Amino acid sequence: MLSVNELEDKLIDLAFAEDIGDGDHTTLCCIPEDAMGRSKLLIKEDGVLAGVEVAKEVFRRFDPEMQVEVYMGDGTVVKKGDVAMVVTGKVRSLLQTERLMLNIMQRMSGIATMTSKYVERLKGTHTKVLDTRKTTPGMRMLEKQAVKIGGGCNHRIGLFDMILLKDNHIDFCGGIENAIDRCHKYLEDKGLDLKIEIEVRNFDELGRVMAHGGVDRVMFDNFTVEDTKKAVEIIGGKYETESSGGITFDTIRQYAECGVDFVSVGALTHSVKGLDMSFKAC
Repeated sequence: MLSVNELEDKLIDLAFAEDIGDGDHTTLCCIPEDAMGRSKLLIKEDGVLAGVEVAKEVFRRFDPEMQVEVYMGDGTVVKKGDVAMVVTGKVRSLLQTERLMLNIMQRMSGIATMTSKYVERLKGTHTKVLDTRKTTPGMRMLEKQAVKIGGGCNHRIGLFDMILLKDNHIDFCGGIENAIDRCHKYLEDKGLDLKIEIEVRNFDELGRVMAHGGVDRVMFDNFTVEDTKKAVEIIGGKYETESSGGITFDTIRQYAECGVDFVSVGALTHSVKGLDMSFKAC
């Protein structure tokens, strides 16, 4: 399995390949090879900055001679008009890295900004905001990194670092008890130590989980606020609890006040608007 850094490197390589192809002919035809310049990253919208470290790697991998002066790092609360960094180097390099850097930073900053709003919404409760696997293919590591920069928590990176028994797993497996038992047998056979979470759709399924045991966290799928409060009381701290499904910014605090440990929000990554910024000559 590839490391985080290896995945990031592959993403950057692919992004350059799809953008530049056999050459940025616009830049190559009108900019002399030895022309030098400076560009600034101008923030055009209030929010939370994310992707600075990735941007530095984009510049370094394309042209190691580019010099980056960072004035505002990842996690900084920025406002319209701020200059986050200034980059000096060959003008050709500045122009050819501009779009990739902006694409990454705008998306990551948009995710961090949205996440920070959800985190602030839950201030005063013990509930944590989780992301999901509803991410842009190939960009998951960066998007989940942005969630953390915004103050949220990663649910799981992929299918390999946690067991999550969802409705389809349970139905195909022949029921909750079978699913949990097979899960433990598999982990034992493979010598794996992974947390086990199970999704429940109603109080009957919750009762079966409570009677059978063998999990670390219970996810309430599309429960109402009232049912969530009752479910948390039934579990009584025996397992971690998570609410999921149809929860919005307007309703998330109501779920948190039920006492759940986590609320997962797919919108953090699948419905986010990029933070507006530009890379201009200075």
